[in-house]
Amino acid sequence: MEATEPSALYLRLKKKVSIRPERSVTLGQVSRMLAPNEKLEQELSELVLYRHHKGDGNRVVIDLLQIVRVVREAAPELSVEAYGDPQVLIMISPKPQKPRIAVLIFAWLLLFFGAGLAIMNFHTDVSMKEVHIRIVELLTGKRTDHPLWFQIPYSIGIGLGMILFFNHLFKKRFNEEPNPLEVELYTYQENVNAYVIADEMRKKNRQHGERCDDDG
Repeated sequence: MEATEPSALYLRLKKKVSIRPERSVTLGQVSRMLAPNEKLEQELSELVLYRHHKGDGNRVVIDLLQIVRVVREAAPELSVEAYGDPQVLIMISPKPQKPRIAVLIFAWLLLFFGAGLAIMNFHTDVSMKEVHIRIVELLTGKRTDHPLWFQIPYSIGIGLGMILFFNHLFKKRFNEEPNPLEVELYTYQENVNAYVIADEMRKKNRQHGERCDDDG
């Protein structure tokens, strides 16, 4: 008779999870899992991995070994197969505040006029007006100091180009391709998460080393 292989729990940890202060974090919150049956999967998803306390700060890292230890205590017969990231970042944040309209309007105006001044300064640096005058002179054979029929479509084209570049018009999105700003924000967030996880793990290792020295 062939021996049956031990049951396995397959895990894929999430990169980041947000919770409220003084709340618990369960296995189901931090991972996607596949267990031998639905009942066992439901029981494992309710295992508490961490409970936040006031002195823990606003960010905590849960390591894969910590998860394996909790799963083995609840179900010793299971072998754990993990895929993806070996840590999950827990961010503790209070109830989100409502956006302040006055601050939003101020930031929008600041960015709008700042972008406008940046474009105008760039055009001044490269003598864009003289370039327009010269282009119109080449096309019509006449020189005019205010070629508005050329400058107005050019100005409209700048706005349309920015809309197409950022792939957004208010809430409307033209296609599913991410725009450069979204890519930069994603890259920045990934780098921040990686640094926070490395920093938290370094603190844990330092604390563990200090406890070992005290025990020795």
